[in-house]
Amino acid sequence: MTPEIIATVESLEQAEALLKLGVDRIQFGEDYFGLRLKKSFSREQQAELIDLAHRYGKKADLAVNGIFHNDRIERVEEYLRFLNEKGADSITVGDPGVVQVMKGLERHPDFRYDMQVMVTNAKQINFWAKRGAKSAIVAREIPREELALIIEKAIVPVEVQVYGPTCIHQSKRPLLENYFNYVHEDEEVTRERDLFLSEPMKPNTHYSIYQDMNGTHIFASNDLNMIGQLKELLDMGAGQLKLDGLFTDAESFVSIVEIFKKEVEAVLDGSWTKEGAEEANRSLNAYHRANRSFDTGFYFKDPKEVQ
Repeated sequence: MTPEIIATVESLEQAEALLKLGVDRIQFGEDYFGLRLKKSFSREQQAELIDLAHRYGKKADLAVNGIFHNDRIERVEEYLRFLNEKGADSITVGDPGVVQVMKGLERHPDFRYDMQVMVTNAKQINFWAKRGAKSAIVAREIPREELALIIEKAIVPVEVQVYGPTCIHQSKRPLLENYFNYVHEDEEVTRERDLFLSEPMKPNTHYSIYQDMNGTHIFASNDLNMIGQLKELLDMGAGQLKLDGLFTDAESFVSIVEIFKKEVEAVLDGSWTKEGAEEANRSLNAYHRANRSFDTGFYFKDPKEVQ
């Protein structure tokens, strides 16, 4: 099976560069409905990105993966009608309330199921697949043995993140704002500030943190880099590979996606080698931000150690 490559985008220009590389689905949205977006696009810009994807014969996925309170769920129907009118191919959804809204519409984009850290077994994926989900985003904290079992038993394609940051905590509360108010300082709390937390006595911990209209977001010290595991993931049958450029500058992210794309092609045409993967990893490191390290997340952990 040929895997679908999904990449986040932050501008029309970057989106076109990624589509030229052969990315199958670009992901974007506006922050009222989507979480942890590199850029919140206007409605006009979203329509342009959808059209751009279609001109290249590719697909556009809109992030509707927020957890909505009563006031904000009321606006979801209007947004879904807009996306359907503009021809969005899919939406990424986590809140069952959004699925309920979709049931009241004659037409809507396909939906991909994403309940963040909660997606840890194939039965949950299949439950939503039987209710219309076309694919599902597995939790980032899944070890290899469990991931292989989920992919085997899921009845729809499973998305695995292969590059980018892992969010380990989100709170609707403005935690950074509250902290700076407490210490009587007036500070910016946006992603651009590049703020981070460190654990006491553990100077190597670097939990990136920022605040936006969806609350406070905290990330693992290291970003995911699964380029060395691509062959194994494809042999497992991973149907979708996700690259997230949240903390990567626009041009470097395009170069990183290109490296991953070439490695996927090498696996598919039988030219993949361990040495080639190691060289690709060295090339990738040249584009990754110097203050952010890599690891493989939970992939090699013993499932018994994951609590």
